[in-house]
Amino acid sequence: MTSEIDAEEQALCDTLTVTEQAGERVDVIVARAAKVPRSGVAAAAEAGHLLLNDQICKGSARAAAGDRITYRIGLVAPLAILPQEIPLTILHEDEALLVVEKPAGMVTHPAHGTPDGTLVNALLAHVARLPGEPVRAGLVHRLDRDTSGLLVVAKTDEALSYLGRAMERRLITREYIGLVVGLPEDAAGTLDGPLARDPEHRLLYAVRSEGKPAITHFRLTEALRGASEMAFRLETGRTHQIRVHMSAYGHPLVNDPLYGRRDRRSPLPGQALHAQRLTFRHPTTREILTFEAPPPPAYLATKALFGQSPP
Repeated sequence: MTSEIDAEEQALCDTLTVTEQAGERVDVIVARAAKVPRSGVAAAAEAGHLLLNDQICKGSARAAAGDRITYRIGLVAPLAILPQEIPLTILHEDEALLVVEKPAGMVTHPAHGTPDGTLVNALLAHVARLPGEPVRAGLVHRLDRDTSGLLVVAKTDEALSYLGRAMERRLITREYIGLVVGLPEDAAGTLDGPLARDPEHRLLYAVRSEGKPAITHFRLTEALRGASEMAFRLETGRTHQIRVHMSAYGHPLVNDPLYGRRDRRSPLPGQALHAQRLTFRHPTTREILTFEAPPPPAYLATKALFGQSPP
């Protein structure tokens, strides 16, 4: 057999006519019909394999009744999610959940670019079974690879359901500290800007009117020389939220390779951001729990590079 036939056998190809889905995004319609994640549809769109009425389209395009959608989605072998003996920093554990501190540089869960060495791999070596889909086993929320700090992990289906609903209702409080370039004009405030993928750079996010709601509260905690330490509280949990909001505000995070620029003096692997405080109601006892973790040494060393602001 030829390589073209082999490739075709490893892809989902179909054409459908829009009926009751009228008004929905093309990627949502295709993901539902093909039973694949929207990331697979996004990859098809980027490769020019997503057509609306025989014209290449973006996944965000809206379909009308009678429109014809054609797609070709490459299939990828499922990930093997294996337990790995990786040290974990556990602040709390009981029958329902764990609270762990993720180090900067560790990916939260496996993906095809990082199939192992993640927090989920480490968790599965500590707890034989975690609820939810295998790739995100037990996860209630995530942190960027280079963001350090606290995460709550569910150990039972009931805990995952309860904490997931609490997250959707904004009942889990997540507080961060971070170093930003320069000194913001406002000592405190709220950044309210919807986030969506940057159409020019698919790996980045940007403030865009068609994006998902995103709200970040900020407060200046210390003025430094050429930088500031800020406290952040998230109302929503979008990908790269603090990083995008602060970059759009004109004060990107120190050492952020995507939304600012690297500082070669910093020992951090990426942005100077740490999830230091987590508050939520326990899914079983209903007790309100609060956990704190100080920033890691590499963060403190980066902060020391800027010294203190002159009086």
